Amino acid sequence: MRRPDVVVVLADDMGFSDLGCYGGEIRTPHIDRLGRDGVRFSAFYNTARCSPSRASLLTGLHPHQTGIGILTNGDSPRGYPGTLNDRCVTAAEVLRESGYATCLAGKWHLASEMTEPNDAWPTRRGFDRFFGTLTGCGSYYDPGTLTRGEADASAEARDPGFFYTDAIAQEAVEFVEHQAATAPDQPLFLYMAFTAPHWPLHAPEPDVAALDGVFDDGWDALRERRMKRLVDEGVLPAGTALSDRDPTQPAWADVDEQGWQVRRMQTYAAQVERMDSGVGRVVEALRAAGRLDDAVIVVLSDNGASPEDLPKGELESFRQRTDILPARTRDGRALRVGNEPAIAPGPEDTYASYGRAWANLSNTPFRFYKRWVHEGGIAAPFLVHWPAGRLAGGSIVDLPVQLVDVLPTLLDCVGVDHPETCRGRPVLPLEGRSFLPALREEHLDPVPLYWEHTGNAAVRVGRWKLVREYPGPWELYDLEVDRTELVDLAAEHPDLVAELADRWRRWADRVGVIPWDTTLALYAERGLGDEEAAG
Repeated sequence: MRRPDVVVVLADDMGFSDLGCYGGEIRTPHIDRLGRDGVRFSAFYNTARCSPSRASLLTGLHPHQTGIGILTNGDSPRGYPGTLNDRCVTAAEVLRESGYATCLAGKWHLASEMTEPNDAWPTRRGFDRFFGTLTGCGSYYDPGTLTRGEADASAEARDPGFFYTDAIAQEAVEFVEHQAATAPDQPLFLYMAFTAPHWPLHAPEPDVAALDGVFDDGWDALRERRMKRLVDEGVLPAGTALSDRDPTQPAWADVDEQGWQVRRMQTYAAQVERMDSGVGRVVEALRAAGRLDDAVIVVLSDNGASPEDLPKGELESFRQRTDILPARTRDGRALRVGNEPAIAPGPEDTYASYGRAWANLSNTPFRFYKRWVHEGGIAAPFLVHWPAGRLAGGSIVDLPVQLVDVLPTLLDCVGVDHPETCRGRPVLPLEGRSFLPALREEHLDPVPLYWEHTGNAAVRVGRWKLVREYPGPWELYDLEVDRTELVDLAAEHPDLVAELADRWRRWADRVGVIPWDTTLALYAERGLGDEEAAG
């Protein structure tokens, strides 16, 4: 009997409430159907940043253990190597050894060396088939580091109709169809790692125009409506407080250039909708092949929404990042880089982001963003669809879980053990545990959860979360009554703060967290600042 297929869909920089089934006004019918027919989580957590989340998702380890503590900067020996090490084993390696056909369509971003094939490339870490990008982001019309197998695939983007989100979906569909035609009895593992909706804001004009009017009322009104829908969907309980608008951002009524601001959010939303369409194509391919019912499909995001402005740093320095920023468009036009009303995002010759205020909408109801380990940086949509898996379809699970738990759960679903060795070397045991019982409405007690990224740190034990924003003091929140982290109770519970801080320190030592001060000092010696250290 064939083992279940496994499909993991990862969005890039998508906020907690962007999907329709998580309260968003963005139209995501295909993902919504998977979520509402399957199981959604209300307290699923990523690691707050792109590469660390991908490393943790694929290995079941904390990112620091895999060599990916920040991004893919190579900072050995004092800092993180920035490349996937040989102490971990990926989901693709485990599943391929168990007879699965494996495919990555989309973004990798787990290797510091992106020009010469090496042991940290997907083709060397368990993927039979790879089409995608090795770098962290880039143009949707002409993405840098586009690779097929281990060969440069940039020529494929010369097709005037090329759009990266569509190309990822097409590769995934072709993989499913190929397996159904040539190896119907072999299970498949498909990892769809979209770059959408990470900046730059790129979308075909009809997609943007189709969203006319959706965001015209602005971020204040839309945050309130999302909050109501989150409660109506059952994702958050009635009485959950909506955090105030980011204090650095103006009220919508006071915004100049409202039309341009709306255009930014429409383009972002168009990116999410295009991704949803791609997911729908893959679901239909699985259905046509008779494989949908016994496919474990997971959809999630790698971190909270991004407040990042463009260009990052000085414009001329930013233009040197040729892996993410083309010098010119495919037809020779100069790129217009930056967030200013003269640049209406969407076309190939623009390179912009949607800004902090819209990211605050995407993360409704939470504070903070990507890179922070407050809820806005790490709380993610997470859903599982598996009709043949005896899941509690239509349910919402409140158990707090995090990325290290995903691989153990997938292996539990398909009946595969995690190995003790790989490539002739011992590998670290899984840090997480299977939450399959929770998907079937069976009780699981919560376990402590831990985070660290660029000095920002947190631990959650049951209802209590201890968190700090580097270099500030610890804050303490009772998430059972204050999910949006509005009332800091640290001063009222000093003993609990000390106990949780000690737990965090012992965890950090065990998994190899390098103090952020050490990394900052390393970059200062190179004449570089905090932003360069953070990647």
